[in-house]
Amino acid sequence: MYFTDPLTTVLSIITCVFLAIVLYGRKRIFHPLYPPGPPRWPIIGNMHMLDMKRPYLTFHKLAEKYGPIYSLQIGTQEIIVLFGYEAVKEALVNHAEEFSDRPNIPTFIDLSKGHGVIFTSGNSWKAMRRFALSTLRDFGMGKRTLEDKIIEECNNLVKAFKAYKGKPFENTVITNTSVANIIVSILLGYRFDYDDPKLHRLTLLVNEIARISGTPMAVLYNAFPSFLQWLPGSHKQLSSNVTELHEFIRETFTRQRNQLDVNDQRNLIDVFLVKQKEEKPNPELYFHDENLTSLVTDLFAAGMETTSTTLRWGLLLMMKYPEIQKNVQNEIEKVIGSGEPCLAHKKQMPYTDAVIHEIQRFADLVPMSVPHCTTEDVTVKGYFIPKGTHVIPLLHSVLRDKEYFEKPDEFYPQHFLDSDGNFVKNEAFLPFSAGKRSCAGENLAKMELFLFFTILLQNFTFQPPPGATLDLTAAVGFTSCPVKHEIRAISRS
Repeated sequence: MYFTDPLTTVLSIITCVFLAIVLYGRKRIFHPLYPPGPPRWPIIGNMHMLDMKRPYLTFHKLAEKYGPIYSLQIGTQEIIVLFGYEAVKEALVNHAEEFSDRPNIPTFIDLSKGHGVIFTSGNSWKAMRRFALSTLRDFGMGKRTLEDKIIEECNNLVKAFKAYKGKPFENTVITNTSVANIIVSILLGYRFDYDDPKLHRLTLLVNEIARISGTPMAVLYNAFPSFLQWLPGSHKQLSSNVTELHEFIRETFTRQRNQLDVNDQRNLIDVFLVKQKEEKPNPELYFHDENLTSLVTDLFAAGMETTSTTLRWGLLLMMKYPEIQKNVQNEIEKVIGSGEPCLAHKKQMPYTDAVIHEIQRFADLVPMSVPHCTTEDVTVKGYFIPKGTHVIPLLHSVLRDKEYFEKPDEFYPQHFLDSDGNFVKNEAFLPFSAGKRSCAGENLAKMELFLFFTILLQNFTFQPPPGATLDLTAAVGFTSCPVKHEIRAISRS
């Protein structure tokens, strides 16, 4: 049926727009103390303003006009952005409990299935986080036993790099594999060979998940899930990748369950399975198979992808700034010589420590953090934020805060050194976020970064291939990875 009457046509269009606003729009919150923000368009909100590949750049720019706490609407979702160290600290540290939930974001739901430790909320999340922290400590996080394991893996990576004999190679897979073996040893109790296709597949799945989660299609899917869930696109690959990861993990813990010895708990899965047995009479179960599957996935992904990516940024930056690389090597020679590095050397190596901190700051690994959600109404710096609000603590703005970093857009290790060359802490250094949702594996990551970085620079000088242009622009993704590049590891021995 076709409308020939112009009035009927106009009324039909108005009706369609009205229905679209009702179905897809979200009422703007009117409260005298609600954070300011840009005007919204019907249906899309402020999506027309967004840099779809790097939304954090748009959020950074909007703060110049609307201040450190402002509101906007992306599709149907009302969002509060926290900009700069002071606003993020006030919310995540001073009001830690009120900002401890996660919002219901479609990609999060696809990744977690409502379980695990990264993307979930409530009592189940609290139980999984407590378990993860205590078990990581029990298996050596911050202790010499794990330090020895990391050093052994570093030495394996050195051998792998030496096999290239100074020729150019792309280091993503090999670095992922080496770093992954640390968390795998804690989770599963063994390590993979560097050429094992299973580990290569697992790390590829995690890398793809991190990349796809930050693509424009994922942004659109999160904004309009009811519509886009039926359409093809990269967002569909998320569920496929997670399913494959989960299948591997379920096979692993099923096998371990059949061999379980409660008196010989060899890894995190064993400890979880023992807890599961102890909890069975309790009607309020947290230690079930779904939580185990998602928890191991979360810890594997976070424990591999973030540290490996930071390390690759470090090697790229050393190629870009050879004078800084040489200064690190001079300090290594002075403090360690040809001996084996260990964590005890860290206090004697302020310049190396400063460079590692600056690598993390400059890499800006998770620029938008993992979004938070308010557990109750809360007032932050005079602004009212209602319960259930989606909140983005913009870590990009914290690590680039001009009030705390002299040259925020440059790679400048002096951000963490005083005039006498001593290491100094900077309170705006929050690459692991802050508050109740800070990274559970922070101490493990710090151990890994110092040992991997120091051992690699003790053994190699890193150079770009002849004629190569070193690009410090981050690739598109939920995490900020270096764009693909080749390195040359020139042996120093």
